[in-house]
Amino acid sequence: MAERPRIVITVSSSGEVSAETHDIFGDKCLDYVDVLEDLLAARTLHSAFTADHARTATVLRQEKHDVERA
Repeated sequence: MAERPRIVITVSSSGEVSAETHDIFGDKCLDYVDVLEDLLAARTLHSAFTADHARTATVLRQEKHDVERA
């Protein structure tokens, strides 16, 4: 089962704020930059992609087949 997307926000003792996305794949993580800047009243100074950027979501499909009994 895939994990739920989440964002971890860390505030250091000096007041520096960092955020990291988890289980948000590809460029979808970029959708959260503006939202986080607005919520935190901050601007992005540095950004980098996590390993999740290169991953793709796995879609699990369950199929049901009727089988004749012998």
